Amino acid sequence: MVRSNRSDSSVTALRGSLTDVGSVKVGHFARNSRGWLTGTTVLLTPNGAIAGVDVRGGGPGTRETDLLRPENLIQKVHAIVLSGGSAYGLASAQGVMEYLEESGSGFPVGQDPSWVVPIVPAAVIFDLGRGGKFVNRPDSSFGYRAAKLAKSVSSDVGCVGAGLGARSGGLKGGLGMASTRIASGHVVSALAVVNSIGSVINPDTCLPWHESATPLRRPIASDRRALRDYLSTLSAPVATIENSQTASSLNTTIGAVATNLRLSKSECTKFAGVAHDGLARAVRPAHLMNDGDTIFGLSVGPGDLVLSENEPVFNDPVGRPALLNTVLAAGADVFAQACTEAILQASSAAGLVSYRDLCPSAFVRQ
Repeated sequence: MVRSNRSDSSVTALRGSLTDVGSVKVGHFARNSRGWLTGTTVLLTPNGAIAGVDVRGGGPGTRETDLLRPENLIQKVHAIVLSGGSAYGLASAQGVMEYLEESGSGFPVGQDPSWVVPIVPAAVIFDLGRGGKFVNRPDSSFGYRAAKLAKSVSSDVGCVGAGLGARSGGLKGGLGMASTRIASGHVVSALAVVNSIGSVINPDTCLPWHESATPLRRPIASDRRALRDYLSTLSAPVATIENSQTASSLNTTIGAVATNLRLSKSECTKFAGVAHDGLARAVRPAHLMNDGDTIFGLSVGPGDLVLSENEPVFNDPVGRPALLNTVLAAGADVFAQACTEAILQASSAAGLVSYRDLCPSAFVRQ
């Protein structure tokens, strides 16, 4: 069994952020004016990160995901891009590549140290036209600016970055994060951009399907009525499979789970796959034909990121799987929580009404 290399006295408090794992920076850039309602979020891994991916939705928009297959050459990624703009928004990854190239970060391809190719997988959500103009969508400048603004301690959630133009189950969507520390001392965290056909909110209770980190109570009767009345007025309430067939736009939930335990590329792929269980707990229904649900799995563990099969940990047939099971289960939990927080922390924008505005009585004052 791998144990934490930190004593209890040195363990820092978690902020409920993807950056709690360390060695990851998160940056956002968005525009919300004059026909704009979209943005880009960048996960920078300055020291590189082993990565995997699992794509479950029927309408994904992705870039550089095939290279994350365990049998392929590339071992480390230098950033992950999550963006609005549908397929057009994939252009934001080019700006992140330019930023990384300037700093000399990337896969070396020649004797000259400046000859690098940054590895920047990406996934996008559909938010075209939500700000008023269809042609207003992220380009390479969004990615460059988001990368430049990336911070090693980030707690921005709600209508930020790629979550600005998101819509979920008829309500205002957004970006959420969550983290936890498992028994071994390792940290598992998640970031989710929720732009789903399905809903995070149970229409019967008017509370989230999944337990949230934000203290909540059952909304008062008038708020419950307001929420149900609002959803009934939409052309596509999108809270059921039947309604999803007439949804007025395409959708997607995208994001990442991360840990500071060293994982192999195959284990990162499994990590991403199990995180989809958390998505399905928090968003109902999930993984439909109009969704492009994509989750990346990242390992930023210390030391050599390319693991050797001769390491003692890989020769432990009991301890290693048990530890991995704990990480996988925690990944599903924090991704579900991140999806829930994305909706709870969102604010109304451009005619998209937030849960917070419809059910203010659900929030317990601190």
